[in-house]
Amino acid sequence: MSTWNIFQKYFVRYPDLGISIDFSRMQVPDGFFEGHAEATESAFTEMRALEAGGVANPDEGRMVGHYWLRDASIAPTSELREEIVSGIADAKGLADRVHRGELAAPDGSPFRHLLVIGIGGSALGPQLVADCLGGPESPMTLHFFDNTDPDGFDRVLAGIGEALSETLVLVVSKSGGTKETRNGMLEAEVAFAQAGLDFSKQAVAVTGEGSHLDHYASENGWLERFPMADWIGGRTSVMSSVGLIPAALQGVDIDRFLAGAAALDKLTRELPTEQNLAMILALMWHHAGGGKGAKDMVVLPYKDRLVLLSKYLQQLVMESLGKERDLDGNTVHQGLAVYGNKGSTDQHAYVQQLRDGIDNFFATFIEVRLSRSGDSNEVEPGFTSGDYLQGFLRGTRSALSGSGRQSMTLSIPRIDAFYLGALIATFERAVSFYASLVHINAYHQPGVEAGKKAATTFLELLGKVRSALLTSGSGRLQTTEEIASALDADPEDVYHCLNHLEANEAEVRVMQGGTPAEDRFGQLE
Repeated sequence: MSTWNIFQKYFVRYPDLGISIDFSRMQVPDGFFEGHAEATESAFTEMRALEAGGVANPDEGRMVGHYWLRDASIAPTSELREEIVSGIADAKGLADRVHRGELAAPDGSPFRHLLVIGIGGSALGPQLVADCLGGPESPMTLHFFDNTDPDGFDRVLAGIGEALSETLVLVVSKSGGTKETRNGMLEAEVAFAQAGLDFSKQAVAVTGEGSHLDHYASENGWLERFPMADWIGGRTSVMSSVGLIPAALQGVDIDRFLAGAAALDKLTRELPTEQNLAMILALMWHHAGGGKGAKDMVVLPYKDRLVLLSKYLQQLVMESLGKERDLDGNTVHQGLAVYGNKGSTDQHAYVQQLRDGIDNFFATFIEVRLSRSGDSNEVEPGFTSGDYLQGFLRGTRSALSGSGRQSMTLSIPRIDAFYLGALIATFERAVSFYASLVHINAYHQPGVEAGKKAATTFLELLGKVRSALLTSGSGRLQTTEEIASALDADPEDVYHCLNHLEANEAEVRVMQGGTPAEDRFGQLE
């Protein structure tokens, strides 16, 4: 069969939306959809149960309702429907009061900057929306504390500079106990105090009702507190208050954002497998990786505004699908690794390996058909920069195919709030479908919790090591093994503690030996 005929067979488009998917380069065998009929029907059934309010996260006994956020009418109870509708109205209301100057800084100045403090989905979603849809015309400039890196805090604060007095702070944490977010909030409080500003008069919280952050914001008289429902996971929270508030403050049309997601949900709720965009994506992931995630997904958006899409999808896909056990408790080590850059930057970075190196991936091209909103100049007779961007997309796709490498292309007409919402919804639904195909729970993250517990254990040891050094007396130098023995701790963990202290605390010094075991640590004399 010619490539033209293969293309037509494995090309699905939605004329009413202007969206299409070309999976003709995924090397799909004949009878593929028929062979997966039973599995896909089961996935559709599970999705219907999820949207109806079934407990989709048995570990926590919770419903999973991010699909309700863009269409409150499908939420299973009137209370949930009202909660969603009021949440959208509250986000718009806050933005309107800030933009009109009704809610302003203590000195009466309008808020012109927004500092979002969060981590994971509490930051990645708002970052993607801000980078994709924001611009010089936005009423507020966004900044993020999305880690617990002191140097990172300093860089962001330096970027805000003297505008700190005109900066609204949005602290986002469902539990209110996330350490990275807590640390960012405390660092921001110190920065405001040093500038002679009252942090509480410029702070807003998005958190679970009754959480540590909820109580803290109430006790300290913050400007506003917005609830975050327990049926929304961080990685799917961009269409809740977590994402809608910063988007609305930036001037994004959040109604259109939600409408784009709702349109894709409706489409992929009703269409059969071979015409269903999200199910096709899930099946291609399953096909390429043999149902075991044996190949990575390289996301290549050919649009600068979508450069953060691959980073956003890393969390959405990998945190959802990277699981040790399936729903029956069997050890399966499922997952799908995601990485990417942007076109045509990728052609000057790692496409060389994609074409000629190890065949351990499949590519997902994201095509945005409209090059720019205005007229384009010719960069040479008859050709614009946008022509070149399209040429590089098609050239890379052809080069990969020529080497037998799999790829598919998801196309949207343009970048705006509607189509960004549609893109996010497409991948969210594909993740749910894929999880059903491989029989895992997409909505918990035990590995993340394990990392948090290990970090807590390290910090407890760090405190003990610091205390041991401070009580040993100045001038006394000890080896790692001596300190570890006294604390009944692992020498390697103690060694890392000692090196951290030596690098960051002036009174701690090290006399290096020929090996780590010969290094000696103590206080300055």
